[in-house]
Amino acid sequence: MKQNRRQFLKTAALTTIGSGLMLDNVLAVERIPSFSVNRTGLGNTLKLRFRPYELQLKHVFTVATNSRTTTPGVQVEIEYDGIIGYGEASMPPYLGENVKSVTSFLQKVKLDRFNDPFQLEDILKYVDEVMPENTAAKALVDIALHDLVGKLLNAPWYKIWGLDKENTPSTTYTIGIDTAEMVRKKTFEVAGEFNILKVKLGGDNDTEMIKSIRAVSDLPIAVDANQGWTDKQYALDMIHWLKEQGVVMVEQPMPKKQLDDIAWITQQSPLPIFADESIQRLKDVIAVSQAFSGINIKLMKCTGMREAWKMITLARALNMKVMIGCMVESSCAVSAAAQLSPGLDFADLDGNLLISNDLFKGMKVINGKITLNDLPGIGVTKK
Repeated sequence: MKQNRRQFLKTAALTTIGSGLMLDNVLAVERIPSFSVNRTGLGNTLKLRFRPYELQLKHVFTVATNSRTTTPGVQVEIEYDGIIGYGEASMPPYLGENVKSVTSFLQKVKLDRFNDPFQLEDILKYVDEVMPENTAAKALVDIALHDLVGKLLNAPWYKIWGLDKENTPSTTYTIGIDTAEMVRKKTFEVAGEFNILKVKLGGDNDTEMIKSIRAVSDLPIAVDANQGWTDKQYALDMIHWLKEQGVVMVEQPMPKKQLDDIAWITQQSPLPIFADESIQRLKDVIAVSQAFSGINIKLMKCTGMREAWKMITLARALNMKVMIGCMVESSCAVSAAAQLSPGLDFADLDGNLLISNDLFKGMKVINGKITLNDLPGIGVTKK
């Protein structure tokens, strides 16, 4: 009987191109050692379990605004009919979320109003309206639902979206702001593993950072200034110099509110200029389209895979370049983002490679290239 029900779900979903998820159960929070949500309905049980999980970084990670050795996170499981979907929220300091805010948000989510297995659009619209902001918390739910739906369909999301996994880009490997010695050490540690590096600038040693990398590597470099430059002429001069050093793109050269200055830079820049802090959600794409060459989409900022797919579609319609990025995350969220990556211009999906306590196995980086498996959903298994 269970097998027949699963086959029905799969057939119905394929008819609607996998657009949603059956959630014919009421969600209510029951406090246990981890957090737990249980309700029953129509003979089935939906369980949502979530718990904090702190990500441990292999090295101190420094950007223009802060340094840290850990990143707080929350792991979630949504179970339906014996199938489990996994999701994750990662909360770096600048995102404005924390474990308490995420768990508080999850306690307010009630999914008993939905009885169609594949109504992701309606379900996630409701989740988005539970509370404003809280984008990482919303992404956690979105990722778990996508994983569950993909498993009900027995297909990975890149296939559901009609993408070719052979078209995934190489991922950058990120090197945070550090001393010249540590930059050389970090670069040397990953020699031969990547095809492109990413370096954080915007501190007081930008040229030293680039020269330190060039002392040990001639790989192309992507630069993320994290709003660290405040003078547009200085920023443009830096970009011209960076091009001479083999840099191929620049993210967020100036503060996000200085769109006129950024537009001036983009018009004269020899390199594509990507929005990062200036863009968060779908509504922001058109607003930045006149100031940047491209956008960097991150699941934790845009509320998850559903909205990220819409952002990609709109950006392409506006003739913009697209990059898929991540926070410091486990293979759970990184693999979810990787499902979107085939055919994009750049990818920065190395967050799982920066931590020492990954709970999952998922997408891999082979010869520097994002390599997707054929597991259903977001393509992960627990270790």
